Amino acid sequence: MEFLYAKIHRATVTDANLNYIGSITIDRALLEASNIKVNQKVEILDINNGERFSTYVIEGKKNSGTICLNGAAARKVQKGDKVIIVAYAILNEQEQKTFVPKIVHVDENNKIV
Repeated sequence: MEFLYAKIHRATVTDANLNYIGSITIDRALLEASNIKVNQKVEILDINNGERFSTYVIEGKKNSGTICLNGAAARKVQKGDKVIIVAYAILNEQEQKTFVPKIVHVDENNKIV
C-alpha cells in the first residue's frame, strides 16, 4: 500500500517557468529536511486554486527558498500560490508499523520553521 513518505507544507511558489521541460525545482535544504529525492515523483496540491497534479523533483540552490513549477505544470500555479508537496512510499506491513513520515513546515520565504 502507498503511505505518506514526506511533505513540505504550505510552501510559496517563487516562480512558474513554462519554457522548461517539466518538473518542480525545490530548494536543496527543503529536500534534505524532507528526505525527498531528486527525480522522485511528487504530488503538488495548490491551496489557492485546488489543482492537484504530479511531477518530478529537480534540486534547487540550497537556502534559496526556490519552489518553481516548470513546463506544463507552470500553467497550474501562479507565483505566490501556497502549495503542499507530497511524496508517497510503498510500505510493507512491517514497515507500516514503525514508519514516521517527514513533515516540513515552512514560512512565507520557504525557510524551515
